[in-house]
Amino acid sequence: MANHKSALKRIRRNEKRRVLNRYQHKTTRNAIKKLREITDAKEAQQMLPSVISMIDKLAKKNIIHTNKASNLKSKLTKHVAAL
Repeated sequence: MANHKSALKRIRRNEKRRVLNRYQHKTTRNAIKKLREITDAKEAQQMLPSVISMIDKLAKKNIIHTNKASNLKSKLTKHVAAL
């Protein structure tokens, strides 16, 4: 167990960040799945920028790797363009 006041605070903060990161990551994954299921090209075009924005935010906070974010955005853009 932590002995210092700052260590206790770090434990509390880390848990809050972990929960928030998990929520954001799961929300983004659900949005990606929803975008892949869409068959209407117009609707997919409207949804793509928001999903790309979510992916960029995850990469910026190092929740996912930058290259993974680039790969996801590329694949989603190709998918939407093929509709």
